[in-house]
Amino acid sequence: MSSEKHKMITGALYQAADPELVADRLRARQLCHAINHVAPEAAGELQSLQAQLLPGQPASVQITPPFHCDYGYNITLGEGAYFNFNCVVLDGAPVRIGARTLCAPGVQIYTASHPLSPEERATGIEQCLPVTIGDDVWIGGGAIICPGVTIGDGAVIGAGSVVTRDVPARVLAAGNPCRVIRELPQ
Repeated sequence: MSSEKHKMITGALYQAADPELVADRLRARQLCHAINHVAPEAAGELQSLQAQLLPGQPASVQITPPFHCDYGYNITLGEGAYFNFNCVVLDGAPVRIGARTLCAPGVQIYTASHPLSPEERATGIEQCLPVTIGDDVWIGGGAIICPGVTIGDGAVIGAGSVVTRDVPARVLAAGNPCRVIRELPQ
């Protein structure tokens, strides 16, 4: 039988109230709290806490607090990836963000989804779908990336966009729902 954690990470319906997942979320909240309260001049302490929250990430990754996530261990960041102030990542499923990708202030990335039926929602089940963001992407302030979305290399997502479906590489896309505005030069 699969654990609830395994179900969550692999996109199956799972119980979010599972004790292991509750403990994992508490650990991430404690680390996010610590990160978000580090003195600006304490860069070494900030890097140490970020390494605990996001294990195995390149040293070139930069996160400007405050930052929030559900688990941390499902986030993979490429060289030079950057999160500006107030970014949120609900990482029940894997979130892969490529090298040199920039997330402006207030970007939100969601993998979590709930059933449409109120009766099913009342049971506490959820589902998570992975999000993949390519290399050299720029995501404008306040954009929301929804569960299951892939954004191609070199794309630009306009500020305030709600990305509900895949975005190809090297395009400018914006709006609610987000749509391709034009292709970007090579």
